[in-house]
Amino acid sequence: MAAESGQERTEQPTPKRLNEARKKGQIARSRELNTTLVLLAGAGGMIFLGDNIMSGLKGIMTSGLTLQREVLFNPDTMLENFSSSVADALLILSPLFVLLVFVAFLAPMLLGGFSFSAEAISVKMSKLDPIKGLGKIFAVRGLVELLKALAKFVIVATVVIVYLWINTDKFLHLADLEIDVALAETGYLIFWGFLFISCALIVVTMVDVPFQLWDHKKQLMMTLQEVKDEFKETDGHPEVKQHIRKLQMEMAERRMMQEVPNADVVITNPTHYAVALKYDQTSMGAPRVIAKGADLIAAEIRKVASENNVPIAAAPPLTRALFFNTELNDEIPAGLYLAVAQILAYVYQLDKSRRSSNDEINLPDVDIPDNLKHD
Repeated sequence: MAAESGQERTEQPTPKRLNEARKKGQIARSRELNTTLVLLAGAGGMIFLGDNIMSGLKGIMTSGLTLQREVLFNPDTMLENFSSSVADALLILSPLFVLLVFVAFLAPMLLGGFSFSAEAISVKMSKLDPIKGLGKIFAVRGLVELLKALAKFVIVATVVIVYLWINTDKFLHLADLEIDVALAETGYLIFWGFLFISCALIVVTMVDVPFQLWDHKKQLMMTLQEVKDEFKETDGHPEVKQHIRKLQMEMAERRMMQEVPNADVVITNPTHYAVALKYDQTSMGAPRVIAKGADLIAAEIRKVASENNVPIAAAPPLTRALFFNTELNDEIPAGLYLAVAQILAYVYQLDKSRRSSNDEINLPDVDIPDNLKHD
């Protein structure tokens, strides 16, 4: 899409883009990290298990080379001895094999975590396109792979040469040792040499891991248009969201207006604000705001209250305090208990004929705490 729109990939990948890439098996991986860890695990395992491995292999060689004459000329017995020797060798090496399998399974998860994707292993004809293959060879990734291969060759060759040069006398002296001592010394030289070579690859790994992370992030970078399109797909078009919010507000307003006839009193500003209060001693700890609004909504609340013979009382300071310090269905603040109680008591004392006239009630002044006043 970047090529079609002419836009550059300058935006960081979104969580949705990262999640989709993970599902496709497109995560950061470093083969050098995996190889180095497996080699280090193998070298460490051989050092710690070397005595058992060498003594076990020595026993297999001894039993395999000390056969009776009749066994040598019996094909069935020779095959049986060979099978037994292979089974013994596998048993001796099994702890090392288990360690290598465990590390080979764990190593890839250190960089990108565990991920299994059927799509990643599926057959795609596009992967067989020779033109794309040549493009990958001459791309930055292909150049990096070539440099890594050369670097590994130079590093490993250098370490091997240095190690052999340092231990030349020890290798030449092996022929003068007894068989048991020679085997032990050979194992020592081989295992530690293997460890040094494996450690040398850490240098390549330290370069490859940051590159793989950078390259993975670069491949997932997005254009500004892609980010906008994804936002629209995820959160919807702004026009649709605005229409939904409008419908939600209209529904909430209708529900609120349905509660106005149940109010005990509607307190007004008298024109800009209106707050409908209800108090039930059996179910409420304090009077509750069941409807409130400003301007047109306030006028609608007064209209519904008038049509349903709900007392309408003008108390501007109290109305502003209730409007700005409460939310819908909230109980009134404790600081307004006295003021609201005075108004409810005043309204309850009015006779029925006075309430049915639908005239606005002029209330006496009530005290509003300074912290709840709102001009």
